[in-house]
Amino acid sequence: MSTIDLNADLGEGADDEAIYVLVSSANIACGGHAGDEATMALALRRAAEHGVAAGAHPSFPDRDGFGRVSLRMDPASLSASVEAQIRALAHVALTEGVRLTHVKPHGALYNDAARDADIAAAVADAVLRVSRDLVLVGLAGSVAITAWRSRGLTVAPEGFCDRGYDATGMLLPRTRPGAVLTDPDVAAAQALRLAREGQCRTLCVHSDTPGAVHLLAAIRKTLERAGWEIAAPHR
Repeated sequence: MSTIDLNADLGEGADDEAIYVLVSSANIACGGHAGDEATMALALRRAAEHGVAAGAHPSFPDRDGFGRVSLRMDPASLSASVEAQIRALAHVALTEGVRLTHVKPHGALYNDAARDADIAAAVADAVLRVSRDLVLVGLAGSVAITAWRSRGLTVAPEGFCDRGYDATGMLLPRTRPGAVLTDPDVAAAQALRLAREGQCRTLCVHSDTPGAVHLLAAIRKTLERAGWEIAAPHR
């Protein structure tokens, strides 16, 4: 049986409790775009309760824009911000007795790292200062995956079940038609295609996508019926 991870971005302020039973990895907001000590602790407890791998979800420091706006930051400042966010979650995780397994950048930082080797390097530097054992999650086939591998980091190439792609394999901007997929059958078909293509170790559904719980239920059912086991590789 083949194995694939199913992840969601959590702890961002939405009512996401029902999602934990459907995923194998949680990317937990750690203060850059959303989240505080209380929400981090709650997300970590829910992840532990459901046997879900817990990871950090750092972003540009931009709570007003929910981390979905690119910020001009010098590499050192960006890396320091990402490191601080990871360490904030790691501190709460230590208190909760939960081990962090991975780091997945959020929003504009994720997309910028996928295109820009300097931004990807700033993220890598931050992770390396925290722990070389953390797996970095990034867009399959992107500059980020290549850059992180070159630094000796373990990576988990990612695909998106609820997002549209352009002809180059990048995610469509959210302002474009077809950028967000909300039909469970369409999302499930895309998940199965991405899994079968073999480039992705993990698949994502955003917790703030309309009907995210229904999407995840359909995706999980489709993948399991096709013979896939849902499990986090970073555990």
